[in-house]
Amino acid sequence: MENKKRLKIGIFMDNFYPTIDGVVLVIDNLGKMLAKENDVVVVVPYTDSYDEDFTRPYRVFRVNSFSVPFSEYKVGRSTPKFFPEYKKLLKENFDIIHIHSPFTVGRLGLRLAKELKVPCIATMHTRFDFEIRKRIDNKFVVNTIIKNIIKVYNKCDKCIAINHAMIKVFKDYGYKYEPVIIYNGTDLLPLKDKEKNIENVNKLYDIDKDELVFLFVGRITSIKNIFFILDSLKLLRDDGIKFKMLYVGTGPDEKKLKNKIIEYNMEDYVTLTGRLTDRIILSSIYARSDLFLFPSLFDASSLVQIEAAVNETPGLFIEGSVTSDTVINNVSGFTSKLDEVEYKNRIKEIINDKKLLKEVSVNARKMLGKHWSEIADETYNLYLEEIDKYKLEHNDNQ
Repeated sequence: MENKKRLKIGIFMDNFYPTIDGVVLVIDNLGKMLAKENDVVVVVPYTDSYDEDFTRPYRVFRVNSFSVPFSEYKVGRSTPKFFPEYKKLLKENFDIIHIHSPFTVGRLGLRLAKELKVPCIATMHTRFDFEIRKRIDNKFVVNTIIKNIIKVYNKCDKCIAINHAMIKVFKDYGYKYEPVIIYNGTDLLPLKDKEKNIENVNKLYDIDKDELVFLFVGRITSIKNIFFILDSLKLLRDDGIKFKMLYVGTGPDEKKLKNKIIEYNMEDYVTLTGRLTDRIILSSIYARSDLFLFPSLFDASSLVQIEAAVNETPGLFIEGSVTSDTVINNVSGFTSKLDEVEYKNRIKEIINDKKLLKEVSVNARKMLGKHWSEIADETYNLYLEEIDKYKLEHNDNQ
């Protein structure tokens, strides 16, 4: 972004620190990269349990919020035009607004863009239908919510899909236009002292030097098929294969997962690490692992699969899932049918073909491991295009 126009960018999202999930990390990393050459304001819900004094090159603007029942999330309240915080946001004079949610804070961003007469960009990160169906068992209500969600995207000037499969999701929801694809990235870099860091992981989690290691990183929740992984690995254990499985993360189904590990007598096979904030340790775990197990049907394009790829750890996904769209089977990753026996057999095929596993590991790094600086450049160039297009259309209509 050298020698380019400095923009005032508003990034709007209904979730942010202290809650940590994939979208929060996307916003944080994209904001950091864009703020090197631009003025970036990240607009998110207010929370009283977080110290805002963290070192970031962008500014955080908190809006009034409320807690979502039975979750760790907070979302923004409706912000009428006469509210002081709305008037303050108007004075920011954004050149462009980028929303990452179709809910209250995202809608606030869209409304501000219309009033400021600047373009509004939107990225869809989530299969909303999966999340909604988990909570609401009524097809009519689910479809009504989806229709209201897609109305927000249809009012934006441009939408971003994070892979090709998400374009179909846009269209299935009722999106009228054609999204542009901008993939997610990562801030992780390959380890400098790989052998030493791998030794540390072996000591930390009591792993034998030549032992097979499988890995899941993400929220410990059933919607990501964490129990499907365990069921498949139980079958692998029953076939006499020794391994260590690491679940990295926390979530609402952590206790249930622990109980099932005990029920299956797999305490010697499975370790729950909890949340890891040390990026070197996380990179070391990726590098130590032979295969990244990610059978989620919910995720659109998870950052963790890119983090794994940077460390030459290919993923095993479910064929036809949105998150598998970024990999080519047996080239930059692996796929399997959504069946515990099939998944178990696929793991066996992969670990028994050392040559193919090595080739796919290297390809994963080369083909998937984009840094956030590259993604920020693509996003910035899209901003410029949309600003120019908006000005042209706006002037023509005067």
